[in-house]
Amino acid sequence: METSDVTEWETAVLDGGPADGLRLRVSDRPRVIQVTYPCQVEAAPRGVHAEGVYVYRRDHGVGSQPLRYGFDVASP
Repeated sequence: METSDVTEWETAVLDGGPADGLRLRVSDRPRVIQVTYPCQVEAAPRGVHAEGVYVYRRDHGVGSQPLRYGFDVASP
């Protein structure tokens, strides 16, 4: 997905947690990346769904690509 507002995309890697090793492209070096996984629900009303949420925080000590984001076990 391309947008005209983005000046530069950078490669990032997620460390630890359920998305360990996942590589992605980010713009503007976000401080936090949120990863979600769908959960199976039983007897849910129509349209209801659930997702597990996992948070990764940028390692500010890494200044070049690939940027690194570490799993935050205490979040959310």
